[in-house]
Amino acid sequence: MNLNIVLYQPEIPQNTGNIARTCVLTNSKLHLIKPLGFSLDEKHVRRAGLDYWQYLDMEIYESYEEFMEKNKGARIFLSTTHATKYYDEVEYKEGDFIMFGRESSGVPENVHNDVDGIRVPMINTSTRSLNLSNTVSIIAYEALRQIGFPSMK
Repeated sequence: MNLNIVLYQPEIPQNTGNIARTCVLTNSKLHLIKPLGFSLDEKHVRRAGLDYWQYLDMEIYESYEEFMEKNKGARIFLSTTHATKYYDEVEYKEGDFIMFGRESSGVPENVHNDVDGIRVPMINTSTRSLNLSNTVSIIAYEALRQIGFPSMK
């Protein structure tokens, strides 16, 4: 496995579907922290056309606390508009965890305090931020570039 992509309480199934596809094609594991804003049952996944879902390496956690407990000692980076460090200023390693918050409200303050924040630069505007699945792709591919695109052609 190259990377660990973590979605904190994702709300929009299409974003999670796009991110899952990115995970499959980059040999990365997807971690979902509940509650989810949608169902992952087979019927809903099939209806969304996620024919690659069977190839996805995924783990689901009942809470943020469970996620942290099961991944003690892991290097975790949080993509957030509140960070001062840009995503390309980090030296990524295989197996790193990159966390992304809810589409509507990010993550609570305690999560910011637990992990290292990184950001994608954007102009100052009244819009909130880039689309979640786009942000995941930007950061994941920088991390993968740094580690030499292992097992990728």
